[in-house]
Amino acid sequence: MATVSKALRLNLPVSERDNSIGPADAAVTLVEYGDFECIHCRKVNPVIRSLRRRLGNRLQYVFRHFPLRSTHPNAQLAAEATEAAGAQGKFWEMYATLFDHQGELDRSHLVQFAQELDLDIGQFQRHLDEGKYAEKVNEDFISGVESGVNGTPTFFINGVRYDGAWDLESLLEAIERPLGIKVRSIFQEFARIEASGGILLLISAVLAILWANSPWWESYFQFWNTDLGITLGSFDYHHHLLEWINDGLMVVFFFVVGLEIKREVTTGELSSPRRALFPIFVALGGMLLPAGFYLVLNAGGPGESGWGIPMATDIAFMLGILALLGSRIPFTLKVFFTALAIADDLGAVLVIAIFYTEQITWVYLGLAAIILIALFVLNWARVYSPFPYIILGFGLWIAFLGSGVHATIAGVLLALTIPTRSPPDTRALLAQCTAVLNEFEKPQGANSAAEKRHQVAAQTLENVADRMQSPAQKLEHDLLPWTTYLILPIFAFANAGVVITFDASFIGPVSFGIFLGLVFGKSIGITLFSWLAVNTGIAELPANITWRQLFSASWLTGIGFTMALFIASSAFKDPFLLNEAKLGILGASVTAGVIGYLLLLITSPTHAETTHLETVPVAD
Repeated sequence: MATVSKALRLNLPVSERDNSIGPADAAVTLVEYGDFECIHCRKVNPVIRSLRRRLGNRLQYVFRHFPLRSTHPNAQLAAEATEAAGAQGKFWEMYATLFDHQGELDRSHLVQFAQELDLDIGQFQRHLDEGKYAEKVNEDFISGVESGVNGTPTFFINGVRYDGAWDLESLLEAIERPLGIKVRSIFQEFARIEASGGILLLISAVLAILWANSPWWESYFQFWNTDLGITLGSFDYHHHLLEWINDGLMVVFFFVVGLEIKREVTTGELSSPRRALFPIFVALGGMLLPAGFYLVLNAGGPGESGWGIPMATDIAFMLGILALLGSRIPFTLKVFFTALAIADDLGAVLVIAIFYTEQITWVYLGLAAIILIALFVLNWARVYSPFPYIILGFGLWIAFLGSGVHATIAGVLLALTIPTRSPPDTRALLAQCTAVLNEFEKPQGANSAAEKRHQVAAQTLENVADRMQSPAQKLEHDLLPWTTYLILPIFAFANAGVVITFDASFIGPVSFGIFLGLVFGKSIGITLFSWLAVNTGIAELPANITWRQLFSASWLTGIGFTMALFIASSAFKDPFLLNEAKLGILGASVTAGVIGYLLLLITSPTHAETTHLETVPVAD
């Protein structure tokens, strides 16, 4: 389920065209995208000077222009003025002067500053009148946009965007990188790769398959069948380790799935009936046809209960492959298939809840209903603290365990009760943050009093940060790395271990039905229902997407993996049928992924989305 942001790196490498201080071969290159009218750039400028003094020849500092024209009317001309001064060898003198006189950046003052720097005034004015350096400033601006800059100042350390604090010690930590910072940085670099979640899942699955087919294969199955239990007085609850993972740990994953579904329904692609209808309708086709393909081969047979297996799509792998194709793929295609996968997940959750419940214990189900009502009451009462939800959520999970309904459904239902908030008044919060930070510039009193003021200010800023996100958004943000980089890899490692044979079980009706359903049922169902939706007027094909691209990407939805393995473990208790199902899932997922990737390469020429400078979001 992971959707991880792309690594933000410099689009334009540092070269002789740049204005820089320090050796070109310095160990550290710090690039700043700045605006001479930006008050934050001015305030951070002394920190940059201190950093340069501390690091000396170890640092090369580069300044690139990012004038925010819509809010700073003189920023463009000021940037051109520094370049005109640079043509006479005094870029950095003009740079320092402009930050020292930030409120005086009109043309007359710029000419006055040039005179004070003993520049050739005739040449300086001529260059400004001709706009000689406007193209250079615009090149900087465009390179910033393409590198992910949307406000000033923005820093890049050795080509990688720095999003930490702007104080001197924080910058030094990021540059000198002690062991703890290095470890965190390595993980952050990996996490920024959009396909990182799929990479870990793939590694976990390969390791599981290798172990299950090694001379030590028995230890693989013995390990996951280890008995673990909880005994408290007369209460005694035991499960195999594999069941604890599938019925316990995966509840957190389904909780995040529920939060993603809620986000899409409240603010995303499923937030309005018209926007939601198309991906939901198409997802329905991507579920019905695979199930039909499977039942053609298995109806009335021992594998009939596995009809839900080929209905599921693994969003982590699908989005990972789309990420590998980069700018060849229109952004709207990624958005549409993300919404489709979310709707697909919702369908899979309903299938698990309704069709893979063997026996219901109504007392426990009634208890679950009471707890769920209590959770909705907390939501209605606008209780935003997560702790009551966590406590009642644990009770909801216990109740579902005893009810016979799959316990992971508790995670989805709990997610639906987590409250959201209306968007905050950002102007008021900005004023509050400014007022708090201004306190730090006041004269300090006694050490204890200053420390107390700092603690109060820090707490206020934490409260403001909490207000910027609803509890649902915050929980999704906090839990997503855990599910992506721990829970799902553990699940894959525990469930993907399949003994590969080339006898009848390898090509039996269960594995062949899953293969047909995932590889052909998914692509045909999604394409067919998309065509029906567009030609009946239910919806329009999203902008910038061709039918060839949609058909090509539809093959990627045949990557079932996580959800398919999960449904298989619920559908089959017979280890032979389960092994056959896993073989079908793995074979189909690899086939669908390869076909989808190759088709997208063929049908999607290099796609460069143009960015209009006037529409760049600005937040200086």
